Amino acid sequence: MTVERLLRLIAGTFVLASVLLGVYHSPNWFYFTGFVALNLIQSAFTNWCPMMTFLRKMGAKDSEQVTRHV
Repeated sequence: MTVERLLRLIAGTFVLASVLLGVYHSPNWFYFTGFVALNLIQSAFTNWCPMMTFLRKMGAKDSEQVTRHV
């Protein structure tokens, strides 16, 4: 999987999990949902996301790197 696809999968999982925890456990989990949203918004403007840096260090490839090898 590419960095971009992994990022969408992780962000979606975090949002879904925090919403479910906010509804069924404690409303304080909605702060985490807001944190994920703010991080996605800032990455849209800066083109930098800490999770993408982490995924690249873990060995995930960018979509450009994957298409070059095909």
